[in-house]
Amino acid sequence: MPRKSPTKKPRKKPPPKRTPPKNKAKANGVVTAALVIIGNEVLSGRTQDANLKFLAESLNGLGIRLGEARVIADDEPTIVATVNALRRRHSYVFTTGGIGPTHDDITAAAVAKAFRRRIERNVEAEARLRRHYRPEDVTEARLSMADMPVGAALIDNPVSRAPGFQIGNVFVLPGVPRIMQAMFDGLKGRLKGGKPTFSLAIVAHIPEGVIAAPLEAVQQAYPETEIGSYPFFRLGKIGTSLVVRGIDQQKVNAAAEAIRGIIRGMGQQPEDG
Repeated sequence: MPRKSPTKKPRKKPPPKRTPPKNKAKANGVVTAALVIIGNEVLSGRTQDANLKFLAESLNGLGIRLGEARVIADDEPTIVATVNALRRRHSYVFTTGGIGPTHDDITAAAVAKAFRRRIERNVEAEARLRRHYRPEDVTEARLSMADMPVGAALIDNPVSRAPGFQIGNVFVLPGVPRIMQAMFDGLKGRLKGGKPTFSLAIVAHIPEGVIAAPLEAVQQAYPETEIGSYPFFRLGKIGTSLVVRGIDQQKVNAAAEAIRGIIRGMGQQPEDG
């Protein structure tokens, strides 16, 4: 009898490769960042944050758009969840606050936990602190500012010497504005920006509710731009400040000119903001 040829089992198709979702902002040539302001004192109103404006303007000058900012409490699970969510969504994340010498400064430990890293005494950071303080002023509380996630890169502090650190795309900075700003100026070289963002501001002495509908039509005509509307009341006059932003300067100019035409059509003269 002729032998039966063995039946070949059909090969299973390999599962399709899963590619991580692309950051839409990167795909459009825009690099984005997020800011996490950490501190119960900010949430309680005792301390007013002064870092958001500085970072937004400084990053924009580097071709990096601040996509969002969050103010959160000194709470480890909240810090861990927030850092993990934002570092996956943005090119860069900056945290301010919570890296001092007191018991409630828990940012370093929380960021280490977000990256699943151990926290340890950084030798170079400790050496900087010991050089800064007199031997009799060196305390364990002060040395605790050298505790950082394993593998973190230091961020120089030219003001009070206690360094911040970078791990992955997360930069951990103090909350004191003068110190934070000096440290940011030193780390700018580590950042890679995208296409610069152009913006034009136009002032109209027209109530926001009156100009809203035609403004929406301009936004639909120029979807590559972002048009913001900000009402004001100055010197007894109601008006609206209109800001057009985008990475295509020609589209920004065209949208701005369309808005100026709307204002003139309403019997008012547009002003540069």
